Amino acid sequence: MPQAIRYTLLSLRDLLVSAGPFALLSVALLVLAYWWLDPNPPKRVTLATGPAQSAYEEFGKRYAKALAGNGIEVRLLPSEGSSDNLRLLREGKADLGFVQGGSGDVQADDENTLESLGSLFLEPVWLFYREDAARKATGSDAGLASLTQLQGLRLNVGTPGSGVPSLMAKLLEVNRIDAKNITLSQLEQTPATVAFLGGELDAIVFASAPEALMVQMLLQTPGVRLMDFPQSEAYSRRFAFLTPVVLPRGVVDLAADVPPQNVRLVASTTTLLARDGTHPALLQLFSQAAINLHGGAGWFNRAHEFPKAGQGEFPLSPEADRALRNGPPLLQRYLPFWLANLVERMWLVLGIIIAVLLPLSRIVPPLYQFRIRSRVFRWYAQLRDIEHRLEAGTGDPQDLLRELNNLESRAGHINVPLSYADELYALRNNIHLVRKKLLRA
Repeated sequence: MPQAIRYTLLSLRDLLVSAGPFALLSVALLVLAYWWLDPNPPKRVTLATGPAQSAYEEFGKRYAKALAGNGIEVRLLPSEGSSDNLRLLREGKADLGFVQGGSGDVQADDENTLESLGSLFLEPVWLFYREDAARKATGSDAGLASLTQLQGLRLNVGTPGSGVPSLMAKLLEVNRIDAKNITLSQLEQTPATVAFLGGELDAIVFASAPEALMVQMLLQTPGVRLMDFPQSEAYSRRFAFLTPVVLPRGVVDLAADVPPQNVRLVASTTTLLARDGTHPALLQLFSQAAINLHGGAGWFNRAHEFPKAGQGEFPLSPEADRALRNGPPLLQRYLPFWLANLVERMWLVLGIIIAVLLPLSRIVPPLYQFRIRSRVFRWYAQLRDIEHRLEAGTGDPQDLLRELNNLESRAGHINVPLSYADELYALRNNIHLVRKKLLRA
């Protein structure tokens, strides 16, 4: 091996050994910071959706597809609906879930255990009825225009976990309708629709986004009409979680003019709730996906109206608030998600670590210098001992000369970087001076 390369490698080795403690401390601090901040989210998250063929199920599939692009697997957990999703979140069986406003009573500790990612879309109360049943109940072709006209009819209000039974109970109560005067059933959505179309039910009610397949189908089914709510504004004043909306004429099918006139409805707002402890990066991803999935125009909203913070029943997540205000973080626009997220969540700690380590790094050059020079200086103790015994006359000159020759031989095998060669030659010169004294003795 050429001498120049040998001396270079020797210098690098000494530098690495001298900087070793500093490097180990740096790595230990980085590992500790990584463990404390936990910047990277888990690769799997559970989202509580809803019944089969519901809008919740459809949106769940869209969220799963959106997050799959960032390497996150979204496990869809079917449920009976909004109230059931709230229960799953409280019990820790789901990380996130769709929850409809007013679908359940807010508990005392919900503000500390649940947080909102914003209002996503409106879920109107779709009350479909058979024209023949309404004609028999009212004696006219005018159709139903009030909940009081449901008395004596067979009405399905959905399963308890959907939240619709609770909502309908409040609406019936405010209209002073005795539930005993209505034949109520709580069938699941698909069996209820089959029974409704088969004439076994007179009316059926959903609280769902217009994307739901059942809603789309019933709006275009002959002999089935959608109930108009002329008092929709009054309902919204009585219940804070309800909003008056209008289904515009022809919005379902312009060519067929469905519906044939504007239909006034009441709607609740659906929120995406997250359980306390869900990783902040996941909340950020879901919030960004919500902007893309719910930001378009719909039957009941204009473009970019949703998602929005609003005044919900649950506190808004800080991650969702930042996403709704500013959109994707700057780094995520140019870097892969995992790298951008790592930098965003570690940069402050990295700055603190650098501020701590920068002063400590100043000890590396003196430590390196001491390590190199100590290879030479440690022989001076033996050289001084030989000289001291010579001057004191306590040693045989021949023995001292042999020790000195042995010392010179060992010094000849000392390897130091070229920048410290003067120290090595100084040692050899001093050995030569002591030899002269021995030869004169």
